[in-house]
Amino acid sequence: MALSELYTKYNRVWIPDSEEVWKSAEILKNYKSGDSELELQLEDGTELKYPLDAQLPHLRNPDILVGENDLTALSYLHEPAVLHNLNVRFVESKIIYTYCGIILVAVNPYKQLPIYGDAVIHAYSGQNMGDMDPHIFAVAEEAYKQMARNNKNQSIIVSGESGAGKTVSARYTMRYFAVVSKSGNNTRVEDKVLASNPVTEAFGNAKTTRNDNSSRFGKYTEISFDKRHQIIGANMRTYLLEKSRVVFQSEDERNYHIFYQMCACADQPEFKHLRLMSADEFRYTCTGGQTDIDGVDDRADMAETRRTFSLLGLKEALQMDVFKVLAAILHLGNVEIRAVGSDKSSVSSDDQHLVVVSDLLAVNGEDLCHWLCHRRIVLRAETVVKPVPREHAANARDALAKQIYAHVFDRVINNINSALRVPGKPHTFIGVLDIYGFETFEINNFEQFCINYANEKLQQQFNLHVFKLEQEEYMKEDIPWTLIDFYDNQPVIDLIEAKMGILDLLDEECLFPQGTDQNWLQKLYNNYLDKNTLFEKPRMSNQAFVIQHFADKVEYQCRGFLEKNRDTMYEELVDIMRDSKFSILASFFQEEELTTAFNKGIKVRPARPGPLKPTNKQLKTTVGNKFRSSLYLLMETLNATTPHYVRCIKPNEEKRPFEYDSKRVVQQLRACGVLETIHISAQSYPSRWTYIEFYSRYSILMTQPELEINDKKQTCKTVLQRLIQDSNQYKFGRTKIFFRAGQVAYLEKLRSDRLRGACITIQKHVRGWSQRRKYLRMRHAAIVIQEYVRGKKKIRKAITAATLKQAWAAIVIQKHCRGLLVRRIFLLLQVATVTIQAFTRGWLARRDYRKMVAEQKAIVLQKYARAWLARRHFQSIRRLVLNVQLSYRVQQLRKKLDEQSKENHCLLERLTGLATAHTHDVDKLQRLEAELSRSANEKTSLEERERRSKEDANQVIIQLQAKNCSLLQEKQDIEKKLSDSAKEMKDNFDDLKKKLQEDLEREERQRKIVENNSEIQKEDYDKQIQAMKEDNRRLREEKIALQQQIEEAGQVNDDMQAQVMQLTKHVKVIPELRKEIHSLQLQRADLDRKMREQTQEVKVKMTEVARQLLGGIREEMHLSSLNEKALEQTYEDETLFSAFADLGKAARMVESHSQAEREHNVSEMETLKFKAEHLESENSQLQKLFQEENGIKDTICMEVTRLTSENLVLPQLRQQVSELQRQKEELETRLNAQGTEMKEKMDEISTELNSTLNEELYKCRLLELQKADCEREKEELDRRIEDMEEENNQLKKQHQTESEAKNRMRQEASRLIAENMDFEEQLDLKDRMIRKLQKQIKALRASEIANQIPAPAVPKDYLGMLEYKRDEESKLIQHIILDLKPRGVAVNMIPGLVAHVLFMCVRHADYLSDDSKLKSLMNAIVGGIKQIVMAHQEDFEMLSFWLANTYHLINCLKQYSGEEEFMKHNTPRQNKNCLQNFDLSEHRQVFSDLAIRIYHQFITVIEKDLTPMIVPGMLEHESLQGISSMKPTGFRKRSASTYEDAEAFTISSILQQLSQFHSAMSQHGADPELIKQVVKQQLFLVGASTLNNILLRKDMCSCRKGMQIRCNISYLEEWIKEKDLLHSNAMDTMEPLSQVAWLLQVNKSTDEDATEISKRCTELNAVQIVKILNSYTPIDDFEKRVAPSFVRKVQSLLQGRGGSTQLMLDAQYRFQVTFPFSPSPQALELIQVPSSLKLGFLTKI
Repeated sequence: MALSELYTKYNRVWIPDSEEVWKSAEILKNYKSGDSELELQLEDGTELKYPLDAQLPHLRNPDILVGENDLTALSYLHEPAVLHNLNVRFVESKIIYTYCGIILVAVNPYKQLPIYGDAVIHAYSGQNMGDMDPHIFAVAEEAYKQMARNNKNQSIIVSGESGAGKTVSARYTMRYFAVVSKSGNNTRVEDKVLASNPVTEAFGNAKTTRNDNSSRFGKYTEISFDKRHQIIGANMRTYLLEKSRVVFQSEDERNYHIFYQMCACADQPEFKHLRLMSADEFRYTCTGGQTDIDGVDDRADMAETRRTFSLLGLKEALQMDVFKVLAAILHLGNVEIRAVGSDKSSVSSDDQHLVVVSDLLAVNGEDLCHWLCHRRIVLRAETVVKPVPREHAANARDALAKQIYAHVFDRVINNINSALRVPGKPHTFIGVLDIYGFETFEINNFEQFCINYANEKLQQQFNLHVFKLEQEEYMKEDIPWTLIDFYDNQPVIDLIEAKMGILDLLDEECLFPQGTDQNWLQKLYNNYLDKNTLFEKPRMSNQAFVIQHFADKVEYQCRGFLEKNRDTMYEELVDIMRDSKFSILASFFQEEELTTAFNKGIKVRPARPGPLKPTNKQLKTTVGNKFRSSLYLLMETLNATTPHYVRCIKPNEEKRPFEYDSKRVVQQLRACGVLETIHISAQSYPSRWTYIEFYSRYSILMTQPELEINDKKQTCKTVLQRLIQDSNQYKFGRTKIFFRAGQVAYLEKLRSDRLRGACITIQKHVRGWSQRRKYLRMRHAAIVIQEYVRGKKKIRKAITAATLKQAWAAIVIQKHCRGLLVRRIFLLLQVATVTIQAFTRGWLARRDYRKMVAEQKAIVLQKYARAWLARRHFQSIRRLVLNVQLSYRVQQLRKKLDEQSKENHCLLERLTGLATAHTHDVDKLQRLEAELSRSANEKTSLEERERRSKEDANQVIIQLQAKNCSLLQEKQDIEKKLSDSAKEMKDNFDDLKKKLQEDLEREERQRKIVENNSEIQKEDYDKQIQAMKEDNRRLREEKIALQQQIEEAGQVNDDMQAQVMQLTKHVKVIPELRKEIHSLQLQRADLDRKMREQTQEVKVKMTEVARQLLGGIREEMHLSSLNEKALEQTYEDETLFSAFADLGKAARMVESHSQAEREHNVSEMETLKFKAEHLESENSQLQKLFQEENGIKDTICMEVTRLTSENLVLPQLRQQVSELQRQKEELETRLNAQGTEMKEKMDEISTELNSTLNEELYKCRLLELQKADCEREKEELDRRIEDMEEENNQLKKQHQTESEAKNRMRQEASRLIAENMDFEEQLDLKDRMIRKLQKQIKALRASEIANQIPAPAVPKDYLGMLEYKRDEESKLIQHIILDLKPRGVAVNMIPGLVAHVLFMCVRHADYLSDDSKLKSLMNAIVGGIKQIVMAHQEDFEMLSFWLANTYHLINCLKQYSGEEEFMKHNTPRQNKNCLQNFDLSEHRQVFSDLAIRIYHQFITVIEKDLTPMIVPGMLEHESLQGISSMKPTGFRKRSASTYEDAEAFTISSILQQLSQFHSAMSQHGADPELIKQVVKQQLFLVGASTLNNILLRKDMCSCRKGMQIRCNISYLEEWIKEKDLLHSNAMDTMEPLSQVAWLLQVNKSTDEDATEISKRCTELNAVQIVKILNSYTPIDDFEKRVAPSFVRKVQSLLQGRGGSTQLMLDAQYRFQVTFPFSPSPQALELIQVPSSLKLGFLTKI
């Protein structure tokens, strides 16, 4: 659409203003073609009518585009838009850098900012140009990256007027290169390059009215790099030093800094000989009137200058020579020249300053005094010496001073270049050009002319470069290239440097001795006035000329052009200097051939042919000619490099921080080419959006059919073709859409119109709805009022007393009726509610009950399932272990067979000796047979005893049953008698009263008799118990004797085994072997007989005890019968009621006692039954064991028979016999143990029976007393029921005690049964082992030789050591360290196996007490680990593996060191494995240092892998879809350094990488505490890198981005919880980032918000908070920027906060790593070394 169509209502424009340059105004009325004026309203509310002359005013950009990082992203590209954007960024956002296409605009803040630290350098390192906020480091990184990628030289052109910050910017670029390209050598070239800046600033910088540290020369520094892109050297070229400043300074200005630094140090000893004074006393340093600078310490600067001199390698002598020359210049300025008349002058020879000059420079003082005031004129015939006037003499003195200083400056620069010179040819270089910008003052001289000439050349090169980049961009996007109309300054350059140009005419005029400035100016008028439009003559002056430069018209005063161009000096003074004895001064003035200004080693091709005009060698080269030559060389160098541009802007003249003078800024923007860049961009397609950005931003303008198109690119094309009819206003590229100026603003207008229309529609409906509600409320209120009024009127008309009473009665009736109805409803609701609650609570209770039942059942199922799984796992492991053991033993057997085959011949020779000992062995066998027969007899006796004990137990059971029946009968009789006696007492009440006393007396006598009898019986029982104890003691002695016999039999068996081993070598000894087996059988029979005898004795004892028990019961029955008879005869005279009561009480007691006795008898009978059953089971088990022994004996017989037939397998027979003997011994041991247990059980049974007997006797006595009192207590039965219940409870407790005793008996029986089952299982295992060994014997039998006699295998007990030979140490290190792969190790070995193997080798060296071997091994281990780590510095898994194993090795050295603090958790076996001879604490420290080194390398690899993912994953990726809104990108997004095919990382990529790190460390067995430390370091890196990127990216400071960051932090927190790492405090490192996310989302407008921010953001310092607030960028129109007043309020609240003032977090910070002691539960002796490690040469000890 046409641009004029955008001048509609609500749009804003820029109009010129005399004070602010441009003012913003809003259009009040739509513009129509032909209107002569435009109705506007200024921001202060003033309305005006703007006249339209030739063109419409500039349109203002939408607010969303204001404050962009790149000026080319603006829709309207013109001067006011650029000026306003810079103002917003500089004043409101406190941002000093802004891109303008390929230019970086830097506005001097006049304040130190925290954005230049090393952390900021590292943040920009490796980043693409447009990814971060504009910065000088971004330009340096782009240059460095393109140099490294394309191997092409680069250049950075820094320009601007004095005080704009050129020198500081150039210094920062060189510092950036020095930091990011650290060299690996020790020459520290980077420090030398940086050290050159203080030196050059001291000699070439001075204070001016515009800048306290103004560079008074141009400088081009080439920083050279090698093939690894590391700094190897540098070279410096200087241009146009301002020599006139040496002798003259304007008001409030100073000379060069070095002079004031020297004067400040005049009192130092090394400067005493220079005879310096205060700077106020030297003419050359006090001309400007001000000799010091606020905030600058010249004395300290001098120390820094000398330090950098030394760092550059300049010797102290050379430094003092330079200072001597400079001091001479100061003294020369104080030489007094007096006028002698009008045409003569003189200098006193006694002038003290002249004497000092002569002394310091070592020249002839008289000659110097003479030739300062005279001049030699050489004529054809003679030479004339002519005096000169005072003015000329002063000029000669000043010219000498300027020349000497120029030579000193050149010498210093040459020495710096020598110190920084590259030994060979550099691979590439980056040049940094620090040169004046375009200058225009009230009075412009020769210096301004040369500066502007250089800027014209640079501007031409800049225009061509911009033109080239535009063409490349168009070709890349396949857009037709159209020629762009831009300003070409070649005519101005031709005017200056072409043939017969201004410089040529100036040189020509300088050739004439009588040439003047006026003559030269007249030649310029004649040649160019009215002939060249770029050359003009001022209207009111004949001493100046005007040139139309690219930036502005400049008027130059011609006065002084010739003198400055000639730079003349009297030859006589030059000769004096040349003849000086001061070598450095003499070298300044030596004759040299005329060569080019600089001879470079880098060959460059000139951009255009421009050979220098040949000059007359007899004449001195002019300054202009030199400058033109050096400028040609500079342009050739720049044309051969890729340029990068930095334009420095001075915001105000008063040097006030962050104040913006629009007039001054716009002058500099015009002068430095920024607006020209804008003009070039505006001619083409300045606004460029990717299709994704366009779709995201303007989807609101799309129709529903367009949104349904799947191809977003096609959708964008369709929408644009519909919205903008003129296709020339945009172009579709491959990846972007190109818009002409104003089209983006038009789209923004359409978007805002659409949003405004939607808002109006919403407002319309809301307001309509609100008005309707209001109308309805008013209507309803009116109707109510009407009803009320009408009702009142009606009432007044019809009201009477009767109607009032009726109405009142009706109201009362209604009240009661309504109350009744409401109460009924309430009761119904109450009943229903209660019912519902009841059912609900019941349902909830049932649900909870079912849930509890289900959970309980699930727990039971889980218990059994886990038990089953555990058993299955154990069985599988046991099978595996058995198989391994079997295979190992088979191997050992085979090895032993091979060894025994070699010893066969020696064994045959010993057969003869063994035959003589055969007779003695036969005697021993006979004795053994006798002993075996005795043991068999003992076994039979034991069996017989067991049988008898069983029969006795059965008899006891029968007797107890009979006793139970008799007691029941007795109870019935007693009950019958009680009933009869009750009847008799009712009938014979009087008789009973008389006889009751007699009965009581008789009962007392009988009770005494019974007590005496019971005491006698108790003594008898005690004697019997003592006898039983004596029998038990005797049985124990017999048991001990049997055990001794069994041990003797075992010894005999051992002797027999040895004899059998000898007998098996002879075939003749087989009959004796048979006899031996027969004797074994007899011995077994004897043991059986003894066992039966012991069993019989036990049965006899049990029978006696049972008999005694039964006898006691019979006596008790007899006593009870006597008591009953006596009870019938006892009658005394007492009251009937008391007797009846006593009788009832006695009856109840008798009944309860009988019931308790009956229950006790039943329980005792059950106990005896259980004991009998237990004895039967034990007997059956013993019979099974005897049967198994018989089976084993049968097997032995069969085996002997087989051995008899097979004479060749006698060694196997010997082994089987020894095995069977061992089994026999085990069986005998178990039999003895069981016998002992049976005896102990019998003792316990007898003890229990005795205690039971005593209890029965006591109860019998109670029964007798109760029977005596039963007649007296009958009447009290009803009143004492509660007492009887208490007694019943006591009886229940007694019963419970008895039940517990029964349970203990059952548990003991269960334990015995379990032990028997274990014995059976062991027997089964032995049987299986025998069968396996038999199978192995059969397998080996075929390969055996008849005379082989292998020895039996002996099991080994390992000590947890590995033995190796000294010469195998290198082999050990090679296999277990250097050749080891972590993947296979992690899968196939236990964690830390390598560390344990190495420690086992260390233990062996300690065991041998071999100091040299131990030290050699430890050094080899450390060296091997260092070698493998150095060889795999980038291998994460290798570093993780060796970090874990080094940690395990440190723990092993601690755990087995023998120190008590490390032995607390050791097992006794591990304590035995401790080191014995050496203290390895020093070696532990070495390994700890090595582990720390591996850890830091490990973290470095993590950072390298993780860093590329952090910013894309945490900031750029949309984890919350649809919340971001794209904004247009500028030219920097099209940087050549960007990759289109770069991998897109997300938060999932970060989590996946973290999981990969975590799983690798876990697989390698890293300690959990170590893993926590690594995770904490990882999250710190994520948080710090993300925060640093936010601080350096204005586009990331938005509310929606804060939501995105908070979401990503929550993902990281979930990952931490998933890995169970909450206790690692890793999330604490993310707290600063969390607070940044909160700060971006919170409201930022009121004082309460400021207070909340200061309280909440405790982890952020004030600089970071202010930076984020200033950088906050609204994405949509409804968001607002943070007001500067709010930022100041927050700053005031944060003033008292301490802490760091750094802007960036140090992402390279490392938390201190600790290695906590964690003992290993692994037993060293159980470790098996896998064969895959190839460590077969190691031997387990």
